[in-house]
Amino acid sequence: MLFDMGQLPADIRYKILTATVTPRPIAWVTTRSRDGIANAAPFSFFNVLGHEPPTVVLGLLRHPNKGLKDTARNIVETGEFVAHLVPQQMAEAMNATGVDAPPEVDEIELAGLETLPSQMVAPPRLKACPVAFECRSLSVQETGPRQLAVIGEIVCAHVAEQFVIDAQRGHIDTIGLDLIARMHGSGWYARPRDLFQLVRPPLID
Repeated sequence: MLFDMGQLPADIRYKILTATVTPRPIAWVTTRSRDGIANAAPFSFFNVLGHEPPTVVLGLLRHPNKGLKDTARNIVETGEFVAHLVPQQMAEAMNATGVDAPPEVDEIELAGLETLPSQMVAPPRLKACPVAFECRSLSVQETGPRQLAVIGEIVCAHVAEQFVIDAQRGHIDTIGLDLIARMHGSGWYARPRDLFQLVRPPLID
């Protein structure tokens, strides 16, 4: 079936995209407002773009009535954020920070999370997350009346010691991280348990 995206209502476009582009990694993003209020929220319109320099992209949607959400506003105003990856054991806490709260509410405190100071940016990082990328915004692109795309450079990465197999070679225990990803529909998530491996074909001369 052909779906002409230009002719579909926004909610149907959203459902088609989120039902097919799966699994999607989750960025659990912390920011800090210009007034010093910390914020945390999860986003599944997220991925890496490259490694020279190391970059990530966030797709941030506007609230239909309130405009930019706290995360987007804070990134636009300060240019900094921390993107954490979410282990299964922290899924409930991550979900709790997805609440639609007013700007003065600290979702980190609301979810009972401990933080640590970041090394190179102002927003705190979540202590229990095994992976955290401290980022500075390279570009904020308005891709539509209700959405922004943020490209951020990873200025430093934190990986919990128990998951680092060989630091010099960059080998990480990916399976041990037990990271969750976003699936389709309301509230569906996945873990990387059913894996298979393919060997890339050799160069054809």
